[in-house]
Amino acid sequence: MWLKPALEKSDQPAPEQLRYSRYYEHDGALRAYANRAMLLAFLSLPTALVAICFAAYVRLEPPTVIRVDSSGAAQLIQAKAAIGAPLSSQNGNGEPTDFEKRAYVRLFLERYLNFSPGSVNQNLAAGLNMMTVNLRQSALAQMEKDNTVGRILDEQITSVFHLRSLEAAKDDGLRFTAFGVKEVHRLHDQQESSESLVAEFEVRLITERRSEENPSGLLVAGYGERLIAGGSPDASLKTSAGNRNWRP
Repeated sequence: MWLKPALEKSDQPAPEQLRYSRYYEHDGALRAYANRAMLLAFLSLPTALVAICFAAYVRLEPPTVIRVDSSGAAQLIQAKAAIGAPLSSQNGNGEPTDFEKRAYVRLFLERYLNFSPGSVNQNLAAGLNMMTVNLRQSALAQMEKDNTVGRILDEQITSVFHLRSLEAAKDDGLRFTAFGVKEVHRLHDQQESSESLVAEFEVRLITERRSEENPSGLLVAGYGERLIAGGSPDASLKTSAGNRNWRP
């Protein structure tokens, strides 16, 4: 009977400190993890090198060049041929495309027919700079005769132009006919009066040598405006800087 307590004492669990594994087992586990990390690093190194090579290849590869003609047909151009062949516009003699012509006419109308008392000088100057020298001189003389800027400031006239259509002439690719609406607002004695003017605009372009000052190589050589509906017969002349004599 005196052995029974000893047996019961030996069956009891060991203290917590004794249940830990030996130090060399932990060291072996750490070394195994380190070996695995080293192996993963060596395996990732070739992948990183391959990715760098692909990135360098993509950066050095010439870009894909697609040419779109006036009819909208797309054509793939060989990269080496596109790089070796000089652009037609580099010498300044390239013919402007239909897209450039329409964009130039649209920009001219938007600059010249949109103005307010605060922006009239800037907008008119931008429109005049898009004209030929002789047309610009004729326009300036007409403006001075009609005191166009002075009336715009005195009557506090604001013009907002909305382009409805723009078509090129069938027999002349440099002549365009546009239809648009001008919303004219006047302020007198704190009372506003508004009217909508439907007008037809004719713009004739002329080409010149491309340059840094004029990359499109286009200038406005003729301009005319005809009132269709709205306002008085000379309302368009009062709000469009007196352009009745601009037609060539």
